[in-house]
Amino acid sequence: MFLSRTESRPSDALNYRSPVWTPGGHLQTIWPALFSHSHRKGSRPTYRRERLCAPDGDFVDADWLDRGPVGLAPSRPLLVLFHGLEGCSTSHYALAFADYAAELGWDYVVPHFRGCSGELNHAPRAYHSGDYEEVYWIIRRLVHGRQGPVYAVGVSLGGNALLRWAQEMGHDAEKYVTAVAAISAPLNLAASGAHIDTGLNRMLYVRNFLRTMKPRATQKHMQFPGLFDLHAVNAAETLHAFDNAFTAPLHGFKGTADYWHRASSVHHMKRIKAPTLVMNAQNDPFIPAWSLPNTQQVSPSVQLFQPRSGGHVGFARGRPPGHLRGLPDMVATWFKHGI
Repeated sequence: MFLSRTESRPSDALNYRSPVWTPGGHLQTIWPALFSHSHRKGSRPTYRRERLCAPDGDFVDADWLDRGPVGLAPSRPLLVLFHGLEGCSTSHYALAFADYAAELGWDYVVPHFRGCSGELNHAPRAYHSGDYEEVYWIIRRLVHGRQGPVYAVGVSLGGNALLRWAQEMGHDAEKYVTAVAAISAPLNLAASGAHIDTGLNRMLYVRNFLRTMKPRATQKHMQFPGLFDLHAVNAAETLHAFDNAFTAPLHGFKGTADYWHRASSVHHMKRIKAPTLVMNAQNDPFIPAWSLPNTQQVSPSVQLFQPRSGGHVGFARGRPPGHLRGLPDMVATWFKHGI
């Protein structure tokens, strides 16, 4: 049973303090992604891929945790994870959740946003931070026939898109999921976009994102010449410029400002009716702390967890090199106990 926010109580599940050997938001973001253990010693989690047919005739690839001889069971809890920008089922956080789901005996699946599964998609679209319609049909397809509880987790971009889905669905969200969690979601895209596009953030993160986003845009232009200005895409050195040249025109937005405003979940937090955890570290280098909502800006169904440290999708624990089990442990414990 889930508790309302006014009834909620402190819990070890929602306590986090970064290790002393990872000072600062940048190290707490980069080190876990590159070096911390995402799964237990031994074999890495393996997946079984399922191709889902999209309503427009395109496809989305969903990677299910391979349960071996046990297989999938509709009566088991199901954990659905929506990945972040340029993420996939082998991202460090996805593997950490896969390992934890295996330990709990839950079924687990990572649906890939279009273009992120390793194969170019067919339709003249990609994915974006507010793609709640995409989230809707994916969830509806994945939970069909399930009898056990369904928990939906969104990470970074996937977290914002998942929150937008919960906002649009209102009470109907609980027809599909038991609870929702958003981790390091850029709730205010304009604030986050301006923050990551400047200074050290731009050098460390934006260049890395554009390194894969530009080639995928080029492939999409080869499929559909004239769909957008490829020269402007290749000239982009910020996420604002890339979104203005590629993401916005592909998905019906007037430009970056229109896209970031309409896709931001921060404007609709009171519309969420399903039990929801929104987790953001205050030192996240992608997201300025001032842009995070307070309890007066969200519905009673939303629990905010804003620890001082953790970085962006970091939250490592233990001795060097650390491990990532603290992140799924916090989220899964909240799911199980409704705190």
